Amino acid sequence: MLLKYKNFFSVLVLWIIFGSIIGIVVGSTTTFLLETNDYLGDEIRLKRDWLIFLLPLGGIIIGYIYMNYGKVFLNNTLNDTAKLNNLVIDSVHGKKEAPLRMGPIVYFATFITVLFGGSTGREGAAVQMGGSVAAAVNRFFKINKFDKKILMMSSISAGFGSAFGAPITGAIFGMEIAAMGKLKLEAFVPCLTASFVGHYVTTAAWGHKHEEFTIQTVPEISITTFIIVILLSVIFSLISVFYCQLRHGIEKISEKLFKKNHMKRAFFGGVIIVVFTLIVGSQDYNGRGLQMLELSFNEDVPPFAFLAKLAFTAITLGSGFVGGEAIPLFFIGATLGNALHTFIDLPMSFLAALGLIAVFCGGANTPIAAFLLAMEMFDGKGLEYFFVACIVSYLFSGHHGLWPSQQIYEPKSRLYNILRGETIENVEKSKKLENYK
Repeated sequence: MLLKYKNFFSVLVLWIIFGSIIGIVVGSTTTFLLETNDYLGDEIRLKRDWLIFLLPLGGIIIGYIYMNYGKVFLNNTLNDTAKLNNLVIDSVHGKKEAPLRMGPIVYFATFITVLFGGSTGREGAAVQMGGSVAAAVNRFFKINKFDKKILMMSSISAGFGSAFGAPITGAIFGMEIAAMGKLKLEAFVPCLTASFVGHYVTTAAWGHKHEEFTIQTVPEISITTFIIVILLSVIFSLISVFYCQLRHGIEKISEKLFKKNHMKRAFFGGVIIVVFTLIVGSQDYNGRGLQMLELSFNEDVPPFAFLAKLAFTAITLGSGFVGGEAIPLFFIGATLGNALHTFIDLPMSFLAALGLIAVFCGGANTPIAAFLLAMEMFDGKGLEYFFVACIVSYLFSGHHGLWPSQQIYEPKSRLYNILRGETIENVEKSKKLENYK
């Protein structure tokens, strides 16, 4: 009995130590990511509109890096860093390994995308840098195969928690992202440690301040309001599905059209973004779009802003540029909620917040993490409504999502004839084959 407790506490202490190491390094690198993105996006790009014309050139540079330096053979397996978050998820399942170079490459590619006006976010780079850090820890300490997966999950937690100032969300996100319908609680200690340490290193040690979104008024609890929230959540979930399908569709078409030549794909995608920017007549939908995102909580924004951002982001990331997808989903959901305020007699800031969380939940397939994000982001306001919105969005988004490598541990409903352990990518392929027949 004494030996069992000794082993238990020794493993517990090791997980806390490793989680802390990952949190410190990822928190510091994420701060660098956030500060650099702010500088490139706000201080340089917004003051120099002409930089958008260099986006196709930026695409060539990104494509060249990934084609020549992004592919690494580890354990007789090809690991392509251009798979981005999907490679990190595959690493959690033990199918692939995150190369050490993955983090630096994705940071450089993200900076290029932000500087020249591609529509993107931040958490993708933070998560992939976390994967590189976890890989370094695994190699240095010669971690066993089982604990490698757990530490990879903790790296995801550290990246997300420090990128958004949401440590509780980050802890659960790292455990929830890999498999739909499964929460690996055994990883809770290192994930929680990594997320909190990463968060406090970013905010307390380095002094970075995250964006704040405030709900001015939350409607009183009523059956009518709950029905409206449910109906809106269905709409938000369908928008997330539309974005995911469009983004993956553009990726597949561009890969086929240009025979997987990343340089040509990104160049052509950059040209399309430049043309769209000229047609729109502004750069509100380039870059991260934080200004309009914040504005959507307080003032009317263009009614079709969500569609413009959806198209810009799908083309940017689908053609081979790099960055996160959470911020664009936040933008899409919040501006759609803002637009619906014209027809629905509910507070504008509440509708924007509801859209932000529900669209993200539908795309990420992480209902618990999305709910906790709402609690941390909006100080616990409207908890009953956000809980329902996350559940509804998760169910109605079906077996689609941002990351094709995400496994389906358990179907969202017994009505779906889907085998356990399938990935989103395989499920979508099988559906297309059935429709073709």
